[in-house]
Amino acid sequence: MTQAVIRSSPTSPNNSFAKLRRVTALVRKETLQLFRDPSSIAIGLVMPVLLILLFGFALSLDVKNVPVAVVLEAPSPAAADLAAGFTLSPYFDAQLMTSMPQARNLMLQQKVDGIVRIRPNFARQLNVDNGEVQVIVYGTDANRARIIGAYAEGAIAQWEARAAAEGQQMLTGGAVVQSRLWFNEADDSHYFLVPGLIVLIMTLIGALLTALVMAREWERGTLEALFVTPVRAGEIVLSKMIPYFLLGMVGLGLCILAAQFLFGVPLRGSVAVLIGVSVLYLLVALAIGLLISSLTKSQFVSSTVTLLVTFLPALFLSGFLFDLHSMPTAIRVLSYILPARYYVTLLQTVFLAGDTWNVILLNAGILAIMAIVLLALTRAVAKKRLQ
Repeated sequence: MTQAVIRSSPTSPNNSFAKLRRVTALVRKETLQLFRDPSSIAIGLVMPVLLILLFGFALSLDVKNVPVAVVLEAPSPAAADLAAGFTLSPYFDAQLMTSMPQARNLMLQQKVDGIVRIRPNFARQLNVDNGEVQVIVYGTDANRARIIGAYAEGAIAQWEARAAAEGQQMLTGGAVVQSRLWFNEADDSHYFLVPGLIVLIMTLIGALLTALVMAREWERGTLEALFVTPVRAGEIVLSKMIPYFLLGMVGLGLCILAAQFLFGVPLRGSVAVLIGVSVLYLLVALAIGLLISSLTKSQFVSSTVTLLVTFLPALFLSGFLFDLHSMPTAIRVLSYILPARYYVTLLQTVFLAGDTWNVILLNAGILAIMAIVLLALTRAVAKKRLQ
């Protein structure tokens, strides 16, 4: 078996201008290859648009039009007024009825997700300041059940406030809860989802596309043509990264425009900070993709490993969709080695809270260290493999 080695001969051009010419030529070659490959364009430009539309419009953590049964076992003005609070609420699709067994049957058939039971003696209890309302929620989806329960309590609290303002008797207890949402006054899940979506798009462009680059060269045998040139391993790695780095920044621009003008997500921090931290994460993703690609030499294996190592952890273990504090300790510890965890924190901070520097500097510093280590490791592995 022959082995190709990249070495610099005494007559090889080693000055900076010659290096720049070599890198420029390689970048041009990679750019042409990128635009000749429809799949790369689809992943780099079409997929971000599809993900933005899918996550932005189809996926929402807000619960609206919840089917509930409002049981008025003994109609009275006070009970009817409370029931009206559910029928007029945009969060509920209320069905009025007078039979509790009928409501239970609807819940067992999963035709309603909750029951609001206003007991027969509700009006009389109000007169002695002891009114009670029973809320029963279908609990197979614990998170949805908690949200529905909170919405029901909110509807009852609003009725209680109206009744107090009109001088009527209130429900048991005199405490009034005054809540305020910081950084998401609209209580809109898009404020939370869209910044996290940028993480997935940057991961796809940065890691998945570059995971195919070196492996494709190995499979086609085109790297052998580079072995006999003065091009060095570091220059090859750099030329592979630049086109996909630019493609990733285009994807970032699409995401920012969609967040601002399509979904109305506020950007309370500076654009410069947002771009800076995105550059760090994109470098990390590019390095991971090239590292995996250099090690595996197979496009199928590279893409599979990259999905397992980058995309799926970014989706499930970064805090994008699921709260890390609710996960087992071992999983939380594992999440600290994931770059997406720090990028999600940075994006949510910059978009919703602003330039909070103690958060930004810590997480950006960790990403910078990861980028340096991974890029150095990628160059070392590529050099070893090329030699």
